[in-house]
Amino acid sequence: MPDRVVIGGRFNGPPASGNGGYTCGVVAGAFDGGPVEVTLRVPPPLERPLALERRDGGAVLLDGDVLVAEARGLDAVDVEPPAPVSPAEAARAAARHPWRDTHPYPGCFVCGPARAPGDGLRIFCGPTDDGSRFAGPWTPAADLAGPDGAVAREFVWAALDCPSGIACLAFDGVEVMLLGRMAAELRAPVTPGVEHVVQAWTLGRERRKLFSASALHDADGRVLAVARAVWIEMPPDARP
Repeated sequence: MPDRVVIGGRFNGPPASGNGGYTCGVVAGAFDGGPVEVTLRVPPPLERPLALERRDGGAVLLDGDVLVAEARGLDAVDVEPPAPVSPAEAARAAARHPWRDTHPYPGCFVCGPARAPGDGLRIFCGPTDDGSRFAGPWTPAADLAGPDGAVAREFVWAALDCPSGIACLAFDGVEVMLLGRMAAELRAPVTPGVEHVVQAWTLGRERRKLFSASALHDADGRVLAVARAVWIEMPPDARP
């Protein structure tokens, strides 16, 4: 029998749908650890039971007969992060966050400036001093911990998600994008209450498809998680 999962209203991206990274992390829970790639097929619905089912060696998330997401396990996520960004530089970069005052989804659980401290993750990434990537600090709250005391898997995926989208603003003419696919590899536990740094950078572009990557470091520069993502540039008349 499939598991039943609910994406709570707290964990939205656009106002009426789940944050993409959080949803991908929920789907990745169908696997026994290891790297996972998740493809989102429709905006994840909030506050209703969804079926998470293992199928054909992978997993699917279903809203009745509607395929919300599908996933497969990977041997590794082919991401080689740049040198770590220091917490001090990450703080300076966050002050340059391009969506702080004109965010398309100000209530986003991960990067929305309208979310109160302790409610949203409030990860605000901006260009680094040399402009080569985006970065921002993150101190996970205690309520994000799972049963083992480390930050739960879905919140690590969420923290890797929005920064990789905001990095796509480095492409000419891009204003708003939505997550299409994300692969993540969680390499070490993430500790609540401790300062971390998220950094993200672009990988390439094919018309409306935008490719990027992200990494989560501790304050000493140790890589705890990496991800790569495919984002879809949204024209103004197609935004949720």
